[in-house]
Amino acid sequence: MDPSIVFSDLVTLALALAVTGLIAGLLAGIFGIGGGGVIVPVMYQALGILGFSPAVTMHVALGSALAIIVPTSIRSFRAHRARGAVDMAIIRSWLIPVPVGVALASFVAAYVSGAGLRAIFAAIAFIVALRLIFNRESWRLGTEVPHGPVRAFVGGAIGFLSTLMGIGGGVMSNTFMTIYGRPIHQAVATAAGVGILIAIPGTLGYIAAGWGAEGLPPFSLGYVNLLGVAIVMPLSLLMAPLGVRIAHAMTKRQLETGFGVFLLLMSARFAYSLL
Repeated sequence: MDPSIVFSDLVTLALALAVTGLIAGLLAGIFGIGGGGVIVPVMYQALGILGFSPAVTMHVALGSALAIIVPTSIRSFRAHRARGAVDMAIIRSWLIPVPVGVALASFVAAYVSGAGLRAIFAAIAFIVALRLIFNRESWRLGTEVPHGPVRAFVGGAIGFLSTLMGIGGGVMSNTFMTIYGRPIHQAVATAAGVGILIAIPGTLGYIAAGWGAEGLPPFSLGYVNLLGVAIVMPLSLLMAPLGVRIAHAMTKRQLETGFGVFLLLMSARFAYSLL
């Protein structure tokens, strides 16, 4: 391949990743999602355009997204906690179940095709988006978040499904908390903490799952691309505090609708890629 074309493609990829980092950091603060929902589709598209194997591009996008959102989730969590918005009891109750679900998902990801991972992403995002956009106050399963085995099972499921989507758990934990009557601002803040429990073990899991895989992009450690991490991570960290300020300036309905529309767009993008 012509070296000039390769250089041009790399510059394009770097610019796309830079924009992605700014948007991801902003969304991490606003929705508590860690930005993975933005990072995954952009990285997947960019790697595909550069001609890397379809067998690994989705896996690399997912693994890289989890690595990138580690510091973003930490910074968002600390900012939300400083405002007293995080439910630490839920975070403590998920210290074991969530990472267990993450570990299982990392193992599964090594054997699921790229198309299968895209389908999972699209389906879950679509269901949650509809619930948020058309939300009604009457749509509640109860007024108290479950305790004991039920909460542990939900934590494991959140870790498992979020890892297969390359996100920090905001999609799942936001939904779980709000259907039991918790305020959306508290759900968003707590989601940032859940993101830490998912992103760190998830990153290690994708490195292990992709170790020795063929057709990986340059600068990859397993299914984690270090170039993407190096570009997106600092920019997302820069924008996260601004997102937190925006979140606390918005109404409950604005947060729900905005989060729902965002997820719907991401779901449509991946559904289209399966056609």
